[in-house]
Amino acid sequence: MDNVGIVVESLDDVISFFTELGLKLEGRFMVAGEWAGRVTGLGDQRVEIAMMVTPDGHSRLELSRFLSPSVVADHRNAPVNALGYLRVMFAVKDLDEMLSRLSKHGAQLVGDVVQYEESYRLCYVRGPEGILIGLAEELNTK
Repeated sequence: MDNVGIVVESLDDVISFFTELGLKLEGRFMVAGEWAGRVTGLGDQRVEIAMMVTPDGHSRLELSRFLSPSVVADHRNAPVNALGYLRVMFAVKDLDEMLSRLSKHGAQLVGDVVQYEESYRLCYVRGPEGILIGLAEELNTK
């Protein structure tokens, strides 16, 4: 996988949120013109992009803020059983500590923190702009 794309209204707020999760800003740039629209099917477009990379350097999030054309739909508050792409799950070392850190960026727990057998503690969180992410803490079973 190269990256997962998320369309946002405020790159700064969302960059700050994902930085708290441990991702690093790899670059921020504009993508514009007819050539880009041929890829997306949107025609002439102007999009501000922020590319964030996971700590291991293997995965990226592409955060996009469309200047033109305008955003036409909003799926940010869709429930977890909605069709389509929904969330990205992040591995964390200390789930409670990460929840505390993310709450400073407006993150809210969706349901409960639950334990799956003796393997994981899991939860879903809504961050800035209603972005849904999952958090998974692998339990030390040794």
